[in-house]
Amino acid sequence: MNPQLNPDSHDPAPLAPSSLNPDEARTRLPGLTVIDVRTPGEYAAGHLPEALNIPLDQLDRALPALRRLSGELLVVCASGARSENACRVLAGHGIRAMTLTGGTQGWAGLGHELHRPASGTRAAWAMERQVRFTAGTIVLAGLALGLLHPAWQLLSAGVAGGLVFSALTNTCGMAALLSKLPHNRPRPADLEVTLAALAERGRPAVT
Repeated sequence: MNPQLNPDSHDPAPLAPSSLNPDEARTRLPGLTVIDVRTPGEYAAGHLPEALNIPLDQLDRALPALRRLSGELLVVCASGARSENACRVLAGHGIRAMTLTGGTQGWAGLGHELHRPASGTRAAWAMERQVRFTAGTIVLAGLALGLLHPAWQLLSAGVAGGLVFSALTNTCGMAALLSKLPHNRPRPADLEVTLAALAERGRPAVT
C-alpha cells in the first residue's frame, strides 16, 4: 500500500487515523485483514474471527508483509488503546490501518462472536487486568512495609504517580514490562506461522 504524497513535497503526508465500531467491522469483516496486537494469552482467550495475532512489540517484524496487503487493515486489542498505538506506528511507515472502537471488549459486549483456539496457547488474563493486579499488589506491599519504615510508602506513591501519568499520556509502562513475561510472549514458531499467513494474503491471486 503506497503512502499518499503531498503535492507540494516529496515527503509522505501523515495518514489520517480512522476507526470502525464493532457493528461496522462485523459487516465489513470478510473484506478485512484483522491484526490482533494483544499478547498470545489474551488472544487465546477470545479473538475476532480470522484475526491474526501479532503482539504490539512484534509489529515491526510484520511491516514487510503488511505493506504488500491490497485490502483494508483492521487492528484490534482489548479496549482500543494498544490498537491506536499500533495504527500510529503503521502510519509512520506509510501503512494505512483502522482501529476497532472499544476493542474485543466492545465487540463481545454487543454479542458478536469470538473465536478461541482448539488447543495450544493457554488463555491468560487481559493486560488491563494484569496491570490492575500488579499495581494493586505493589501498592498494598508499600503500605504494609510502610508500617516498618515510612520510606516504603514511596513505593505506593510511585505506582499512583505512574497510573496518573499513564492516564494523561494514554500509555502504560507497566503493561510494556508485563508484556515481556514468558506467558505473554509468542512462541517463535507460532509467530512465524502468523507471518507466513499474512504474507500469503498479500500475494496476488492466480487466474
